[in-house]
Amino acid sequence: MKKIAFLFSGQGAQYTGMGKSLTEVSKAAAGVFEKADAQRPGTGEQCFTGSKDVLNQTLNTQPCVYAVDLAAARALQENGFEPACVAGFSLGEIAALTFAGVWDETTGFDFVCHRAQYMSDATALTGGSMAAILKLSNEKVNELAEKYDKVFPVNYNCPGQVSCAGDKEQLDAFCKDCKEAGARAVPLAVSGAFHSPFMDTAAEKLKKHLEETPVKAAATPIYANKTAALYPDDEAGIRQNIADQVNHPVRWQETLETMWNDGVTVFVECGPGKTLAGLVKKTLPEAVVCRVEDADTLNETLTTLRAL
Repeated sequence: MKKIAFLFSGQGAQYTGMGKSLTEVSKAAAGVFEKADAQRPGTGEQCFTGSKDVLNQTLNTQPCVYAVDLAAARALQENGFEPACVAGFSLGEIAALTFAGVWDETTGFDFVCHRAQYMSDATALTGGSMAAILKLSNEKVNELAEKYDKVFPVNYNCPGQVSCAGDKEQLDAFCKDCKEAGARAVPLAVSGAFHSPFMDTAAEKLKKHLEETPVKAAATPIYANKTAALYPDDEAGIRQNIADQVNHPVRWQETLETMWNDGVTVFVECGPGKTLAGLVKKTLPEAVVCRVEDADTLNETLTTLRAL
């Protein structure tokens, strides 16, 4: 049997109507939204009918994308597919932690709501934005960013793609430098400078929140954004990784390469959009790549997985 990994989507892939058709074909997926609505009334409605502006606000994006991520994974699980390991991109790591059993669904959803609040508060305090830099090496992006004190390479996505965060004015000037060096610069649909020192206050609040949050060793191996390695088993190490994630870079390319070296050959993106599926294809051209975000992609992926 080929080793399968579930990858949980991050912020930026949200869209109106996400998750709705999944709830129509999967009881497990519908159950995720029922629980989310019990804790945060209107979550499902925001996913299914919320405007782009509403969904792009961090306070809404995080619980909504989290719910769709988890619903997609539960639909696969309901059909008999269990991953050998999991990872989540940025926000997606919180859904991955829930799926992996580090905490229960109620705790995970409560945590993602607090994470959204703390990151939104940090954004209100510091401002900032993000952009993806395409067609330059990681080293060149790092070099160009060095001349700015408030621009930080933060998401190492795949070969030739690095997302950067920071002060909007400096980021605009930095993007101009990158374009002159032959890059494309694409603004990201996020409302803050995530995974950078702009999120230091959010990380501090999360550390305090996690002191009261029950965690346990993952039942399914989970790779951490901060280290591109497996989460530790001890509670202190788990809490540290979760808190540090918001103000440290996402080492996604390394994570995928490590999973591949650990024997994973099939990657299934769970959640809205196809960003992670695209990053896998660019990083690991020989991998089998599927995704689940709605009823159609669920059926396609189940057909692919059953044929392996």
